[in-house]
Amino acid sequence: MSNGIYPCLWFNNQAKDAADFYCSIFNNAKVTSSNPIVTEFNLNGFKIMGLNGGPTFNINPSISFFVNCHNMDDVNQLWDKLMVGGKAMITIGEYDWSKRYGWLQDKFGTTWQISYSDNPKHQQHITTTLLFTSNVFGQAKAAIDFYTGIFADAAVTQLIPYTNAQELDGKTLYAEFTLHHTPFIAMDGPGEHHYTFGEGVSLVVNCDTQEEIDHYWESLSAVPQAEQCGWLKDKFGVSWQIVPSILGKLMSDPERAPRVTQAFLKMKKFDIEALMNA
Repeated sequence: MSNGIYPCLWFNNQAKDAADFYCSIFNNAKVTSSNPIVTEFNLNGFKIMGLNGGPTFNINPSISFFVNCHNMDDVNQLWDKLMVGGKAMITIGEYDWSKRYGWLQDKFGTTWQISYSDNPKHQQHITTTLLFTSNVFGQAKAAIDFYTGIFADAAVTQLIPYTNAQELDGKTLYAEFTLHHTPFIAMDGPGEHHYTFGEGVSLVVNCDTQEEIDHYWESLSAVPQAEQCGWLKDKFGVSWQIVPSILGKLMSDPERAPRVTQAFLKMKKFDIEALMNA
């Protein structure tokens, strides 16, 4: 598997505008490729795909991006710039877990948790964060165990349960884990939430072989009606794209791309050989 695992954000034809906005704010940021359907960009080493999918799905806070900064000025600047046209979900301030922390939803719907860290390695360090709410509340640890059993080079590096709250016994306050060297955060979100996992933010897994595609597809897919063009949903409702690494190269060939597109539009799970023969 190449390129690790990275998020895809579903936009209503605003992928390039969003990418330009984020790249103007974060350090070492640039758009790496763009076409009418997909824009890929990199924020200080963190890869994101933006998809112009239309109005069908919306981004929501169930998957957010946790940004640790070692510089307090960076925290304040990121917050101020991302807040333009956005709204605060947790007002920035001092909390038990950080001297400076806030959670916001920007004007494109993407949510960011901005936090000060005294770790000198955290220079705008971004981590995909899963919040288990509603019908999957309390299942963060089960999900971590499930994912780390599927992906290579996986490990749980931190797991903090809720304490001193009987109704939250066994629930996860905060956890860090890695899948194929890609870091993730997971938390159970108590209280009433009007969102849960969906297609608005999906996780992309690039695969070099058909064997890899078959493995991840068979291990993760739990909602057959959600399977289409390499997309699937797992038993927690998280959306994944299991994609052959060669697809980008095939789609960059103007003569070949229409045939490849017609081929994969008929697929649920990608078939590398069929794409190569298109």
